[in-house]
Amino acid sequence: MTEFIHEDFLLQSDSASRLYHEYAKDMPIYDYHCHLNPEDIATNKKYENLTQIWLYGDHYKWRAMRTNGVGEQYCTGCASDWDKFQKWAYTIPYCLRNPLYHWTHLELANPFGIKDKLLSLDTAEEIYARANELLATDGFRAKALIEKANVKVIATTDDPTDSLEHHIAIASSDFSVKVCPTWRPDRAMATENIAALNAWIDKLASVSDVDIVDFQTYLDALRIRHNFFHENGTRISDHGLETLYAEDYTQNEIEAIFTKLRSAKELNHQEQLKFKSAMMYEFAVMDAQAGWTQQLHLGVMRNNNTRMFESVGADTGFDSIGDFSIAVALAKFLDRLDKTNSLPKTIIYNINPSDNEIIATMIGNFQDGTVAGKIQFGSGWWFLDQKDGMEKQINALSNMGLLSRFVGMLTDSRSFLSYSRHEYFRRILSNMLGNDIEAGLLPKDFDLIGNMLKDICYNNAHDYFGLLKP
Repeated sequence: MTEFIHEDFLLQSDSASRLYHEYAKDMPIYDYHCHLNPEDIATNKKYENLTQIWLYGDHYKWRAMRTNGVGEQYCTGCASDWDKFQKWAYTIPYCLRNPLYHWTHLELANPFGIKDKLLSLDTAEEIYARANELLATDGFRAKALIEKANVKVIATTDDPTDSLEHHIAIASSDFSVKVCPTWRPDRAMATENIAALNAWIDKLASVSDVDIVDFQTYLDALRIRHNFFHENGTRISDHGLETLYAEDYTQNEIEAIFTKLRSAKELNHQEQLKFKSAMMYEFAVMDAQAGWTQQLHLGVMRNNNTRMFESVGADTGFDSIGDFSIAVALAKFLDRLDKTNSLPKTIIYNINPSDNEIIATMIGNFQDGTVAGKIQFGSGWWFLDQKDGMEKQINALSNMGLLSRFVGMLTDSRSFLSYSRHEYFRRILSNMLGNDIEAGLLPKDFDLIGNMLKDICYNNAHDYFGLLKP
């Protein structure tokens, strides 16, 4: 069988091949947004088998398995690791034209070097054994996998109440990769569940050593934690939202709403919107004052299946693309901050492809000349981090902004095997640029185009985030 994952995979022209191999392939990785567990890095975790590193926590694979008629015991349930892997091997041939087929075989090729077999029930036992033999070695522990992928920076996703003990341990070790926490304060404004929000506020009060008696002391406690994160290397925040919140409000209204929620009283819809709007503004101001970058992930409908949410919890594969209106609130939110010179560097991600041009044009409204690409259109995210989604995002940004200032790809993953997503992105981008050269749409100046490619792969992120600065 001809290798599926070969050196010119996805590269459809000589120009594309040259761009990828001479310029993109060997650039380091700057993974500025992921969901890796910092404890696994700190303890240099060794995985017992391929299922544990590949299927645990991977809701992409679980969705495909369920769609293929595989029972829940083989996804989030108590089936053995081998049985779960067999069900994934049974499913993968049915994933043709789904990005999982590409990702799966890229991840088998790198780091495991398995290029001569396509995963199926017939090959499952051999592939499982070959991968497990490698996973038993120190060269396939968590830190080695990161270094093998040529990663320079990892930014995890962390709650403001987190102790950051694992990040502190990593920073004091001899690990060559910088691992930074990311401030994810969404629980601080999760008014949909007042009991859970109050429990979180109580925890915040404890870890910040602040007696939270009103909205002002709530902000004081959050600022203490924001400073603590900054001291431990944070320079990026992150929010996962349905849409932006930018309602008009007064300080008195927010004080009254905070008092009401602390009294365990449910907020009406308008009160929730005002509170979220105030919190988003305050978070952005904190980020701007600290010189951070804020990330806004917009448009997901989460936990759509009530029965499964109650059974197996959140982040298990029951989210989907939403059709929220984002333009008006996004413009108002950014403008409110810009008016007071409090708009931090911002990356905006959408999950609905119909919003591509909205965001691509919106970012141009708030570039202020202080930082190249200050407001960014984030890479294809979640359901869009596949070939078609990436190409559409790249085309929208190219047509309406400056692709050359794009900070490029991230993993957004919980798996140490997902760094092949950077290879996937680089191959796709190289192919687009190479095909443009072949069609006469770009000059046949490989240094000109190749250096832009290098910037998008790594250099722009390095300069934009500043996480490697002394």
